[in-house]
Amino acid sequence: MDHADGGPEDWSTRHSVFRTARRTAALVNALGGAAPDTPTEAEVAAVEAVLREYGESDPLGLSAEDVRAMRTAAASLYDVFAAPDVDTAAHRLNRILAESCGPVRLTAHGGGSPWHPHLDSDDEAPWAEWLLASSCMALTVLVWDRQRPPGGVCASPRCARVYVAIGGGAARRYCSRRCATRERVASHRRAKEAGAV
Repeated sequence: MDHADGGPEDWSTRHSVFRTARRTAALVNALGGAAPDTPTEAEVAAVEAVLREYGESDPLGLSAEDVRAMRTAAASLYDVFAAPDVDTAAHRLNRILAESCGPVRLTAHGGGSPWHPHLDSDDEAPWAEWLLASSCMALTVLVWDRQRPPGGVCASPRCARVYVAIGGGAARRYCSRRCATRERVASHRRAKEAGAV
């Protein structure tokens, strides 16, 4: 399978790195929390939907076994997002790079795109290998460029989704405005109830 990485300007702009990092978070969220048994057709379809949203084209040929292997990869990537600080994120990325990724190589996918770096074994690498390699490349660039973890895990106790922290300013704590609003409302209610006692 010839995996896309974002288009003609691939890896030449920050946009491409951010897009790949966002794809990583979306795949980690789609693959996480699922039971360790054989993925259902709906779970495979959900992963395929994320892949299509981020530029992969049909036929994807994603099997239940591919999704099972991708779950293992996603668990390793989840640990990077859960890192409490930049040093921990870097050490976790280094472990994945050493254990699961190949040496850096340049590819143009047979002339179908500009030359860009890959960490997977070849352009036909299995989905799980591709997920780890392309994700590690993007997350490594973010850690290197920003000197902080590439994202986080939602602080809402009802949510375990990961997110990419792109902007500057105050540290992001929630995966979405919805989670942030829900927790702000819950905190306000608790404070109001405590004041009424």
